[in-house]
Amino acid sequence: MSEPRLHPDGVTRCPWPGDDPFYIAYHDQEWGVPEYDDRALFEKLILDGFQAGLSWITILRKRDNFRRAFDGFDPEKIARYGDDKVQALMNDVGIVRNRAKIVGTITSARSYLDIMAHGPGFSALLWDFVGGTPQINHFKTTTSVPASTPLSAQVSKELTRRGFKFVGPTIVYAFMQATGLVNDHLVDCVCHQRCAALNRPRPSPR
Repeated sequence: MSEPRLHPDGVTRCPWPGDDPFYIAYHDQEWGVPEYDDRALFEKLILDGFQAGLSWITILRKRDNFRRAFDGFDPEKIARYGDDKVQALMNDVGIVRNRAKIVGTITSARSYLDIMAHGPGFSALLWDFVGGTPQINHFKTTTSVPASTPLSAQVSKELTRRGFKFVGPTIVYAFMQATGLVNDHLVDCVCHQRCAALNRPRPSPR
């Protein structure tokens, strides 16, 4: 069983970042922290889609390249991409060059814009699945943490219905963990309580 690890700095963490300072920083500062910003949620969902078949650290190390290549993950710009831009992205060695995922990102950007224009808003849509408040789990080992859940399947089905691509239940659950919709830091990890302390209802739209 993979249990929390006591690191040389005296902090007990989930085991998955290992000893990689870059990965540890992501674990400590981002993973599981509730995210409410529409565009930031869109970016993370897209990156999780690119992760499919790869390790997350691979995507994380390329994240700045992805942000540059995809215009800061501005959905309005991405939605207007044409064939020339797709080919330019396919030639960009700094990102994952998968045509289906690149084209899927364009389709997902258009779906995002539709939700923002005619629906509840992207953040509101997602957070409503957990009643506006992060779901706190109490897993003791990583082997206890599921790859997907009935809830992630529901979110996946709704996103697919709305036209998003590469949003299967496993991808969606990884996204939910990363953006704090669920708190899956192991109970003995220092970040479990940190993130639980951020457990507050989603801010009401201004």
